[in-house]
Amino acid sequence: MCGKAIAELNQHYLILAIMVSRMVDIKTVSIAVASASVTLAAIFYMWQIRHQTRIRKTDLIVRINPWFNISPKELLEYANTVLALEYKDYDDFVQKYGSLYGGKPEANALRTLLNWADGLGMLLKRDLVDLDIVVDSYGGIAEVFWEKAKPLVEGYRKDTHYQHHYESFEYLVNEIEKRQQQLASKKA
Repeated sequence: MCGKAIAELNQHYLILAIMVSRMVDIKTVSIAVASASVTLAAIFYMWQIRHQTRIRKTDLIVRINPWFNISPKELLEYANTVLALEYKDYDDFVQKYGSLYGGKPEANALRTLLNWADGLGMLLKRDLVDLDIVVDSYGGIAEVFWEKAKPLVEGYRKDTHYQHHYESFEYLVNEIEKRQQQLASKKA
């Protein structure tokens, strides 16, 4: 009888041990799931904070930069003025229209567009705007304007001995051209 009682007791202990181990497993799993959820929520929150910071930076730059506060009508007027200008090179431009900072309407229109495009390039360089949106919105216009302004920018850089004038605009055009080549190769 004693052997039978011990065997029965061992069986009860075994059943109890299995039940306890299952409860620990369920508790452990539930703790692990809760911990993982908290960790994922924290990571998502940090990502959201970084994203909101980028949005705020972009918004601040656009608000305080006078070149981004140009109305579409003014932008179109400046573009038409600049595209109608006739000059051979930087020196010819300066002779006909004055220096970029001389105050004549033609020079002002050119400088305004250069600064606007340079600002857009700066936003792109700092990854504050999406390249595909820029390509879709300004791709062809930026390239045409760069071709028109490139000799002036190069002459202005040489004249002022500062090679970084409008380098963000040049970056913008180079990135637009790269993206357009990528898109063309995907279609082929």
